[in-house]
Amino acid sequence: MAANSERVGENDENVERGNWSSKADYLLSIIGYAVGLGNVCRFPFLAYRNGGGAFLIPYTLMLTLAGIPMFFLETSFGQFTSLGPIAVWKAVPILQGVGITMVLSSIFATISYSCILAYSLYYLFVSFQSPLPWADCFSWWGADETCSRTPKGPLCNLTLDDGYFEIVNTTWLQKNNETCPNGSKISISHQGPSEQYWDKVVLQRSSSMDETGDIVWYLALCLLLVRLTVGAALSKGIKSSGKVVYFTATFPYVALTILLIRGVTLEGASNGIEFYIGSQSDFSKLADAEVWKDAATQIFFSIAVSMGGLTALSSYNKFHNNCYTDTFIVCVANCATSVFAGFVIFSVLGHMGHVQDKPVSEVAQSGIGLAFVVYPEALAQLPWAPLWSILFFFMLLTLGLDSQFANFETIITGLLDQFPKFLRSKRLSLTTAVCVIFYFLSLLLVTQAGIYWINLIDHFCIGWVLIVSALLEQMGLSWIYGVNRFIKDIEMMIGKRTWLFWLWWRMCWFFITPCLLVVIFFWSLATFVPPTYGPVEYPGWATALGWCMTVFSIMWIPIVAIFKIVQAEGSTLQQKISAACTSAPDWGPYLKQHRGERYRMKLDSAETPIPMHLMVSPQI
Repeated sequence: MAANSERVGENDENVERGNWSSKADYLLSIIGYAVGLGNVCRFPFLAYRNGGGAFLIPYTLMLTLAGIPMFFLETSFGQFTSLGPIAVWKAVPILQGVGITMVLSSIFATISYSCILAYSLYYLFVSFQSPLPWADCFSWWGADETCSRTPKGPLCNLTLDDGYFEIVNTTWLQKNNETCPNGSKISISHQGPSEQYWDKVVLQRSSSMDETGDIVWYLALCLLLVRLTVGAALSKGIKSSGKVVYFTATFPYVALTILLIRGVTLEGASNGIEFYIGSQSDFSKLADAEVWKDAATQIFFSIAVSMGGLTALSSYNKFHNNCYTDTFIVCVANCATSVFAGFVIFSVLGHMGHVQDKPVSEVAQSGIGLAFVVYPEALAQLPWAPLWSILFFFMLLTLGLDSQFANFETIITGLLDQFPKFLRSKRLSLTTAVCVIFYFLSLLLVTQAGIYWINLIDHFCIGWVLIVSALLEQMGLSWIYGVNRFIKDIEMMIGKRTWLFWLWWRMCWFFITPCLLVVIFFWSLATFVPPTYGPVEYPGWATALGWCMTVFSIMWIPIVAIFKIVQAEGSTLQQKISAACTSAPDWGPYLKQHRGERYRMKLDSAETPIPMHLMVSPQI
């Protein structure tokens, strides 16, 4: 108890692991985990590309059929047993490798995501100057002759009447009423100041992944500051991070509101908003299967399922917390944030298109390109540009920090629950060690080839791995553990419900959601393309390494399954498999007073030693 005093409050019912200090701590933490850079940088792009407002139809449907059922399943799973993503698989021991895969996904996400936060932090620091460095092609940061605020038209290798050749521009052709013959155009390479600043100054990007180059020292320092911030926030586990999120989870909404108010007052903003979700909505896009695939994958990744974080965070809830209500609060807040962020982004992009006399489609991008090239370029054109830039990048930083807190907590919780006697009293040392190790692992991603590594990890370690984990989680709990048994477990926490209430959840968990995951998985395989970064193609060894990272993440599922089967009792293979699928004797609610007759009788009849936390009922 003395060792745990810093992370256990006097009102906690679980004196070994601790609980959230309040319901608000949990909700803000899990909303901050689910709401991330993808809500701001990816969803708006998908919406305009897939029919604008019409995209909300498949998006909402996929949220109902897959997102909400998976979220409810994972948070209920963690809360019921008060264990992290690995130890929770005492329910179905043969699938404990799924928990390891989830933690590995969080590790890869933590390593790459922290570098994106380092970019945000760097941009935040350099925004404290006027004009902004990327506002023009300034020689002091090394802009070259290809840099220009306006695109340079192609030249023409024109053959004159006397047989000589002359290089002329489009202005000369128009003035002399000439046209450029086919094959005579000479394209001029061009980069806007924002794009060149990103490549040459921020990333110092090498020409390919084969050229690792040096560590970009200022990015390494920003990365160190990110690690120190995360480590400090998690120094006392959820007791400290649960207070930090009161700011980091709410500030993005304040910033988005301010940016929206500024955006809609700009000239041309209405063009961007109409392009995003207004009169240009194209309902014919609903007949395109790609639109439905985009909606399903966006829902799947935006609510952060199958990475272990939902299970880890919910495991610190009190046993009778209403996880059913929480599911709808978080999922609705997450999706509403995505839609809201779209108005913020496209109001400014509409103004940018108006100033440059371009359609919005030519200035819109997705992902990192939107966050660090397009939107900063738009902000640089506004009055008081440094103010809006500071606000935007501080918002990106707080959006990402919440996700980092949860990913780190997932890893720490997984280790603590696996080795409680050795590690639980050394939580601060463990957190420090993990932060240090991850910092050095992340240094490769702040080299001159770092952006290629980030893109490689995102391409191979986040997509299919999460789909496989989610599918096996659904099958394990619905088909092996038993969906009716799982529903009874949930009713022990939130109270009895009618059979009609559970009818929808049974259909989703047992059939609808697994089928959707299978479709997404095979569709992703069928449409796979090797990774690229803009025009830069990856070498063969990099693609092979990406597949190796995917295999490394997934291989623990069959390895652990085989190990559990070999260890299981039984004289035949069928008996061993059946035993490996049977819940462990100490499976059930963490505390004795919550186990009820269903699990108390099971524990009393078990021949295995009873864990210490079940022998003595702590006082509440």
